[in-house]
Amino acid sequence: MVSIHVAPARKVPTRPVESVVAEAGVGLVGDRYHGSRHRHVTIQSAPDLAAASEALGSTVEAGATRRNLTVSGGPLPGKPGARVRVGEEVLLEVVRPAAPCRLLDDWIGEGAMKAMHARGGSVLRILSGGTIAVGDRVVVESAPETPAEAP
Repeated sequence: MVSIHVAPARKVPTRPVESVVAEAGVGLVGDRYHGSRHRHVTIQSAPDLAAASEALGSTVEAGATRRNLTVSGGPLPGKPGARVRVGEEVLLEVVRPAAPCRLLDDWIGEGAMKAMHARGGSVLRILSGGTIAVGDRVVVESAPETPAEAP
């Protein structure tokens, strides 16, 4: 895990945190989607941010995309039902791929939403709660017999 961001409300900039409590079936404590039915946490990869930055011609910072978690590796699962383990405690399940936020052009610059197209990450629900911290190991469990590690 390379970064964690939360936003207390809609249309409010995200803020980086070193750790966050993930509540099973509820969401990330302190985030705008805490208490939502299925949109508990969003995840993206640093390689996708780098590709979006190259396509845009300027840096796309992790927090500017409004995703909660950024991991160093990839690819990230987008298929519903795929599971992602974060650290020892937290288990997430993919709900759907995440579309880029429509406000990206306003916050990052013209063309940012297009640059993030197909690089938006995934929306997940929290199956098992715990604390998520920067530096935690992230394992994508796309199939139980063939987990792929994404630190």
